[in-house]
Amino acid sequence: MDLAQALLDGNRRALAQALTLVETGGPQARSLLSALFAQTGRAHIIGVTGAPGAGKSTLVAALAAYWRRAGRTVGIIAVDPTSPFTRGAILGDRIRMQTLSGDPGVFIRSMASRGRLGGIARATGDAVALLDAANFDVVLVETVGAGQGEVEIAAAAHTTIVIETPGAGDDIQAIKAGILEIADLLVVNKADRDGAEQTVRQLRAMLSLADPPADGWTPPVLTAVAMRGEGIEAIATAAERHLDYLRNSGRFTGREQERAAHELRLILQETALERVRARVSPSEWEALIAQIVARTLDPYAAADHLLERGLSHSGE
Repeated sequence: MDLAQALLDGNRRALAQALTLVETGGPQARSLLSALFAQTGRAHIIGVTGAPGAGKSTLVAALAAYWRRAGRTVGIIAVDPTSPFTRGAILGDRIRMQTLSGDPGVFIRSMASRGRLGGIARATGDAVALLDAANFDVVLVETVGAGQGEVEIAAAAHTTIVIETPGAGDDIQAIKAGILEIADLLVVNKADRDGAEQTVRQLRAMLSLADPPADGWTPPVLTAVAMRGEGIEAIATAAERHLDYLRNSGRFTGREQERAAHELRLILQETALERVRARVSPSEWEALIAQIVARTLDPYAAADHLLERGLSHSGE
């Protein structure tokens, strides 16, 4: 059976094969994504981010369990950090989600970041598209958890949940954390710890000092103890309310345009690099690097040269 059709028919083995294919990349992956693209656009894509140890995996598992009890299907993409030395990844987030294994309405895929900055992997957007085409109602994307620079998820999701924990920093830390600017929902997890109420106050104070949000939505500050399932219903309800707000206010189209523009930029960057590397021999590549090191050629001039080589052969 055709892989795309099998995926659309609900074959989970076909979905797993398709995800492996898009992680590998190449013409087959692009052909598959092209065949399925018209079937996407139905899932609610929710990004979950925050610092390491904030309880992202536990919260994601609890949200998935809540939506399953409500009869909704859930796809999960858990991005784990890649070692800069071995290029390997532990992919440990699936261990924390073992309670969901065996549920046919949940599909979990771990994905190595492979050095990609911004908290998500190169193929995350493609993986989301596959889960969307496979008719999952909700797609949860858990980021690496790298800290304040992890903002790329905001461009890949409809709703972004940022998790904070008590004692993670002082008032200045809460105000300066740029990652908070991407939040559609702010969640103080592990709220049974000392300092939870202070953290909530700090976040609300930060929101009151900020400029009015461009889309008119003020992020609610919620509390949870994800390990015990406390506060999960309120978070899920707020996420659904945010999606309703985007649709009812007419801002959903704008969010989709932002997602499409972001994805197009990434694909253009990667496609250009692939074409350049395919057209330039290793010896020429090394020669250009040597010239940069010797200061006889600047990096911008070298990049221009490589792009001209890659684009000049694009019609062949």
